[in-house]
Amino acid sequence: MAQPIDHLALESIEQRLLRGEALIPDSPTNLLEVVGILESYGRVLDAYHRTLIFVAEQQFLELFPFFKYFNGDVNSTKLWRHWRHERINYEFAEYCMRAMMVHGGGHLDAYLDTPEFCQRADRAIAAKLNQLFWLKPLLVTLQRMAPEFLREQVRMMCYYYALGAFWEVMAAMFLQLGDRYHGGEIKSIPEVVWHVRDALVAAATKPIVYQVTIAGQVYDIIPPETGIQFLRDTAVPYVEAVFFRSFPFRGAVSYNAQLHQISRDLSGFTYGALYADPLPVGGAGIPPALLMQDMKVNLPSYLHQFYLKTTRAAADERIKICISFQKSMFCVTSAAIQGLAPYPITSAVDQERAANQSYVHGWLERLQHTRLLSLQDGN
Repeated sequence: MAQPIDHLALESIEQRLLRGEALIPDSPTNLLEVVGILESYGRVLDAYHRTLIFVAEQQFLELFPFFKYFNGDVNSTKLWRHWRHERINYEFAEYCMRAMMVHGGGHLDAYLDTPEFCQRADRAIAAKLNQLFWLKPLLVTLQRMAPEFLREQVRMMCYYYALGAFWEVMAAMFLQLGDRYHGGEIKSIPEVVWHVRDALVAAATKPIVYQVTIAGQVYDIIPPETGIQFLRDTAVPYVEAVFFRSFPFRGAVSYNAQLHQISRDLSGFTYGALYADPLPVGGAGIPPALLMQDMKVNLPSYLHQFYLKTTRAAADERIKICISFQKSMFCVTSAAIQGLAPYPITSAVDQERAANQSYVHGWLERLQHTRLLSLQDGN
């Protein structure tokens, strides 16, 4: 049975946002958790983005990309650590990439269905087929039987690159946040939100341009003239796809279509980071558990010490990490809400304030069924 919605709490959150604050309350505990987990997340995203861009640029239409997670550096030590699972879980990065590809949104999604994209993709595909001469007859036959198959692989490479470019900005942003916190510049949750908001706005119009080199020739897949930009075409679709929608987790939710246990409408999926129950997230086979493990390995010592002083100490550290991560993602969502507001969020002009209030209210209508209300105690 669904829990009743606390409308008074939602009204309080709305007023907090309109004051330029955050979806979660300001407290020393929340500040330590949010900055610590974002510092860890920044290190993880730095690894994720490098590998996604490497795959997009160096593993373009490779049929058997056995070593795509090695960034071109394959050696026995890395192989051994890979087999022992002592490595970053890039599978989670691909999970996010596929969520963006499925849910779409922004000009990137629209561009990938245009004749211009198809022409550029076909030129790159033809060049790659010529390079794979020993498999060319098989691939040409496949291309004739399923003309969209290889184009769809190119579309996926575009999302590899776009997500990598997005995470490159976010990694630098989160690592700088940690530096500012340690330097005494960041002293509250609202200051965390302002740091993220200002960085998002500063990178808003950064172009997303994707090229591949095949047999010494450069092929434009996403050229500059497409006008694809960081905030509108990667950041906003990422929030929609990963924070809100995502995918049902295999083994945790029924895939019985006859029972309608999964929405037929993609906009009805509510499996994103803001909804995730910390308990199944810590379970084997649940994709976000891979991220929790990656952040655990990169956890700052001060956050690890904080967890040791809480109930069960380190025994449920991945679940604690998940809760801290959700707090941090609500801070990032706060920054996105403020950055996309129709007017400066703290405007005192009656007409502008009314428009902002209506805008924020619409966001809270979506957020009321997430874990937002369960994170309001400041601890």
